[in-house]
Amino acid sequence: MGFNSFNFILLFLPILLVVWHLLNRSKKYILADIFLTGMSLYYYYTFGISFLVILLVSIAVNYALSLVIDKAPGSAKAVKVIGVLFNLSLLFYYKYLGFFMDNVSAVTGADSFTKEILMPIGISFFTFGQISFIVDRANGEAKDYSFLEYILYTAYFPKLIQGPIAFHKEMIDQFRQKSLRRFDTERFTKGLMSFIIGLGKKAILADTLAKAVNYGFMNTYSLDTLTVIMVMLAYTFQIYLDFSGYCDMAGGVSLMLGYELPVNFNSPYKAATSKELWQRWHMTLSRFFIKYVYIPFGGSRKGKARTVINVLIVFVLSGLWHGAGWTYICWGLMQGLLVVWDDLGIVGVKPSVDAENSAKKPRYLLREKPLLMIPRALSNALTFLMFVISLIFFRSQDMAYAIAMFKRAFYWTYPGFIFRTASKLEIGENYILRQLFLRGGLPGGENMAYLITMIVLLAVSGFIMTRKNTREILETTKFSTKTALGLAIVFVWSFISLSNVSTFIYFQY
Repeated sequence: MGFNSFNFILLFLPILLVVWHLLNRSKKYILADIFLTGMSLYYYYTFGISFLVILLVSIAVNYALSLVIDKAPGSAKAVKVIGVLFNLSLLFYYKYLGFFMDNVSAVTGADSFTKEILMPIGISFFTFGQISFIVDRANGEAKDYSFLEYILYTAYFPKLIQGPIAFHKEMIDQFRQKSLRRFDTERFTKGLMSFIIGLGKKAILADTLAKAVNYGFMNTYSLDTLTVIMVMLAYTFQIYLDFSGYCDMAGGVSLMLGYELPVNFNSPYKAATSKELWQRWHMTLSRFFIKYVYIPFGGSRKGKARTVINVLIVFVLSGLWHGAGWTYICWGLMQGLLVVWDDLGIVGVKPSVDAENSAKKPRYLLREKPLLMIPRALSNALTFLMFVISLIFFRSQDMAYAIAMFKRAFYWTYPGFIFRTASKLEIGENYILRQLFLRGGLPGGENMAYLITMIVLLAVSGFIMTRKNTREILETTKFSTKTALGLAIVFVWSFISLSNVSTFIYFQY
């Protein structure tokens, strides 16, 4: 039961909001927390009872370890090691064991007898959240939470499946504030707006682009150069709209409940460098690795060589976090090398007018004696291009397919496969256009209608990403009749499109 499903929109969410606010209005706060926890666990249960069991075991073990720290403070370091190993072992078994055994078999020549293991949805997200808790608890940075508070923090359904990776303090501190439990019309309205905008990104744009993307990557060996370019642009926009759409929806649901989730997206395709991009994309994952990997490994305090190694370690781990495969490792390594290049300071980016007039310039615009300064617009384009290229690794099913995609991208061919790929966009929205080409005798027939649809989709997606993001819209837009009408159109359009409902990309991570 994803956020983009009839059951969630028509049943789960209305029941949740009505009962939650009624309980809090009656000041039955503990009962309200129990209800929200139960609904969160039920939400996860809809993906599979075995997944729920794994989540509950994980919660119970981590909370039990925190109690050991309370009763025996001298054991904190040992418990921290045990807790981290437990969580990583759980993650390794369900996500990486098959990949590990396959590689061992490839090296040794022995047969792999590992059975296919079904990975619990969102395990990377709730495992990292619990690692942060147990480490902070051992370091004395986490408060003494009740079991109800802890299970609600971990199982809180808006962030459970696909993030953001919220730290314990930023959520539990909100759960404890009685003022946030009072119904606030403005906050609820912003939450509803955010949910509808995210639903539109997912149902109208991301899922439509996915039709061409999936077909293209299934037929990698048949693609021509133009089709590769089109498919990669479509995937670059799809993954952004899919993930940011989920974050908008999750943040919107949480706001309607009264709580704010940490920001996870900040217009990453506006970045002028790869380093800046990772300060804008999946921000909560980046801060997790900085706090719990980069800094403990020495960060930038032990010389330039060690800093480079630490950066590469973080990005290789980030690649592995996204998936168990050599394609993900290559993607992470490529992103790490791009960030290292930025850190070298060889090429600088001219600050925008706003940055020049600002008393405090963004850190990512500062360079120490760069050999070359380039305009921000050019740097934006180059950063975007490199990210698009890196996504060939990210999306390809294995290294052979990735190499084949690279060959077709950089060795010019044109057998006309672009029309077959675009033909997957046979959607209700382009019915009139298709009939116009088909019955009006226009050149190209339906194929041209599909291609025009693809071009329009890419243009609209690109335009959206150069405008204000959802957070900025919520901060600057005053709710009015015009706004309500626009949101109603987007909601109805999205709701109709749910007949072709699909899962979110980041569910698999």
